[in-house]
Amino acid sequence: MNIIRSVLLHLDATPSSASLLQFAREVALRHEAALSAMFVAAPPQQPLKLALSESPAALLQPIDWAALNRAKSIFDKALADGDLPMRWLESNGAYAVEAFRRQALYADLLVLGQRDPAAALTGSMPAGFVESVLIGTGKPALILPFAGRFETAARDVLIGWNATPQAAHALTAALPWLHSARRVHVLEVTDEPARGHTGELDISQYLQFHGIVSALHCHRASPPPVPGDAGELLLSFASEVGADLLVMGCYGHNRAREFMLGGASRSVLQTMTLPVLMAH
Repeated sequence: MNIIRSVLLHLDATPSSASLLQFAREVALRHEAALSAMFVAAPPQQPLKLALSESPAALLQPIDWAALNRAKSIFDKALADGDLPMRWLESNGAYAVEAFRRQALYADLLVLGQRDPAAALTGSMPAGFVESVLIGTGKPALILPFAGRFETAARDVLIGWNATPQAAHALTAALPWLHSARRVHVLEVTDEPARGHTGELDISQYLQFHGIVSALHCHRASPPPVPGDAGELLLSFASEVGADLLVMGCYGHNRAREFMLGGASRSVLQTMTLPVLMAH
């Protein structure tokens, strides 16, 4: 079983941070893992455009001290009220995004929140932050919708499967949740025709190796669905089977000056209604 011993949480100063912190604490307690938190927010009164650059000065932005203090207060209250030791990591102010990506390399799991699509609130995460972390670190992340209350122990899990390295990475990271789930569904999206058994390994057999019984659902379409439509298909099917956790690969391109997500990943992050475990 995949072992989780280090969890890194992103905090900003938005109202959802308190529930996100509580969720991360429950995950850490469940897996007997160390929990660290780091503040990253867009600078005051100006958007933060994430970029990769040869020059570190490209990431230089003023820090929102008022927002940082609000986030630290949320953390300190949870630390005082809880029974789990937690570590506050300094975000290095102007280089907070890069600092978070660097710290993520030492975590088994990241806990991130969905950016509120309705408005850029004061003290909210930078635009593109989740994408930057997923693609820039390769670490699996549990991402929570910005609204709602969610349980850490998923009972009904949906795996979005398309036989890619990204989907396989997410699947491995999800094994602790799959082992404790009541039901596991696999939605395989493909444009290939159905084939008879050839003796090759498949997703159902892989899960059986881990003692996990799954229900396989195949969605075959020719031509294959547009990436954005594939994301909508996953969320729609998750609702249909009553899933409380979606597992999927994160698809994108690491370009010289920007992180870009594929359509399915972007669609899910924008309209998600349940926690999503993603890995690039």
